[in-house]
Amino acid sequence: MNSAELVKRARERHGISQRSLALRASTDQAAVSRIEQGRVSPSVETVERLLAAMGERLRLDSTREERDYDPLHMRATLQRTPAERLELAISWNRLAGRLTEAGRRARSG
Repeated sequence: MNSAELVKRARERHGISQRSLALRASTDQAAVSRIEQGRVSPSVETVERLLAAMGERLRLDSTREERDYDPLHMRATLQRTPAERLELAISWNRLAGRLTEAGRRARSG
């Protein structure tokens, strides 16, 4: 949801006009209209002020996106040449082999 939709939905939910909201927020009706139409991109402070005038507060939230890979690692990997990627994969395979052998030795005693 963008700021235009957020302000308009809140205003309509409260059943007040653009003019009434503007008076409460110490601005003019035309400014509220421009925001709701998406003709201007208000600052976070402006959106907070408009919402506060309706007894609401702005809450921004973020959550971790669930992925099977790390996008930064993927980007870095794709910047490598195919030969570099192959050499890296071979080195990881060698490391896995050494770790496997170390585990066998540790278990046997």
